[in-house]
Amino acid sequence: MVNTLLIIGIVLVAFLTALVALLALSWVETRRRKSLRDDAAASDGQLVFLFDDETLCDATPTARQMMLAGRPAGPESDWQRFAQLLHNRFPDLTRHMGDLADLGTLSLTSTDGSNRIIAEWRDGLARIELIDRESHAPTKAMDRLSFDAMQHELESLRATSEHLPLMVWREDAGGAITWANKSYLDLAERMTEPDDMATWPPLKMFQQGQLMDAQDLKQPGRVAIQFPGDDTRHWFDLHEAELGKDRLYTAVPADRIVQAETSRNEFITTLTKTFAHLPIGLAIFDRKRQLTLFNPALTDLVALPVDFLVGRPTLSGFLDRLREKRMMPEPKDYISWRQQMSDLEAAAVNGTYEETWALPTGQTYRVTGRPHPDGAVAFLFEDISSEISLTRRFRAELEMGQAALDGMDDAIAIFNAGGVLAMSNKAYSTLWQNDPSVTLGDINLGDAVKTWRAACGDTPLWQSLKEFIATSGERSDWHQPVALSDGRQLTCFVTPMMRGATMVRFAASATETLPIVNRDRFVTANA
Repeated sequence: MVNTLLIIGIVLVAFLTALVALLALSWVETRRRKSLRDDAAASDGQLVFLFDDETLCDATPTARQMMLAGRPAGPESDWQRFAQLLHNRFPDLTRHMGDLADLGTLSLTSTDGSNRIIAEWRDGLARIELIDRESHAPTKAMDRLSFDAMQHELESLRATSEHLPLMVWREDAGGAITWANKSYLDLAERMTEPDDMATWPPLKMFQQGQLMDAQDLKQPGRVAIQFPGDDTRHWFDLHEAELGKDRLYTAVPADRIVQAETSRNEFITTLTKTFAHLPIGLAIFDRKRQLTLFNPALTDLVALPVDFLVGRPTLSGFLDRLREKRMMPEPKDYISWRQQMSDLEAAAVNGTYEETWALPTGQTYRVTGRPHPDGAVAFLFEDISSEISLTRRFRAELEMGQAALDGMDDAIAIFNAGGVLAMSNKAYSTLWQNDPSVTLGDINLGDAVKTWRAACGDTPLWQSLKEFIATSGERSDWHQPVALSDGRQLTCFVTPMMRGATMVRFAASATETLPIVNRDRFVTANA
């Protein structure tokens, strides 16, 4: 019995001792916290903060107002919100404050020198005071810091909304637009008549009466609108979100998506109907650059066996086999050419490839690469040997005709039916001191007459020449003398040519004066 009472006594004594110790510690901590709060209260009117790790224990009234200026939905801890408010002026605040416990005191100056922070370590708590160095007025510093933080956030939100490449607007419970970004306002202006004044709220573009192929607007769906005077339908994907009593709408342009889907469907349909009968060689490589489709004309043009093409070779293997078969020009730098093809693959969505291949066999191929949906690339091989031959022959004939004109002593100018100078010879450039071949733009009859009038003066010949070239129907040639300002005599011969063209020839007058052809006789059948 005695032992039992002894044990109970020992337990009671230990319990009472622990209770007294806890009460003593609590009293000491309460006194310490009360002392710190009294210190903060004594600094009323100043920006003083007391932090226990990342928790704000106490602060002066002005300091609490500053904290309330931060973003409500910002960082979770008090210290993170405090550091974010001062980030523009004290970007390294968090790093420096990590050494406060070791240093005891710390003083920091803002980047612009207008503010200063004095921090002290007191019994496990951080006392931070923010001072305005310019005015020594804490309220002014608090107002400027709060204003800077809010202004920075406002400017950031405005810049973001103004540069969004999609339309965003907000509607109240009654459906009226209360806010819209620049993209929406610009398109709303296109929907109004040119004479209408811009008003607020702006036009509701996505209301049921203006939509085509509209789905249930309560769910994100694809809709189309049509602008006045524009036959093209413009597609958008609508999204809706609730913001309290208001609704936030977003319209994402979907023209490219619709166009890609339409192009893919049309492409498949076209291939089904004309693929086998297409005279141009066609090779389609998928996004992995493996041959997926080809037509019979390809085997005839590139001379590659069918079993090789059926084996779905890669684009690199396909080009290497063409090089082995000498069905492509031998490049001077094959590595750079392969790099060019690799660049085409990387930019297949936006780029095109077109090149003329002069083969060793004498044939000429036009090779075209076109991007297709889903990252595919189509190559077309077209034999243009006859076209190139015709072009060369036509160019040779033009050069021969020009050489024949240059060999004549008379100055010759040929105007087409529209009165534009088509050809002239060297004698023309020498006579009038004007070479049309060095002029970038077109030279019409009016420009030529100005040159002639400057050297010959004004004469009824120029007006007659203008009327003759502008006349349609059957015409007959005529001539008329004209004198240069230096006294030389010329004869202007005007001869109609095929397809409404007219040749004007200036020849030196012979000793005997040629009879002047009556200007009224140049039109023989122009009722």
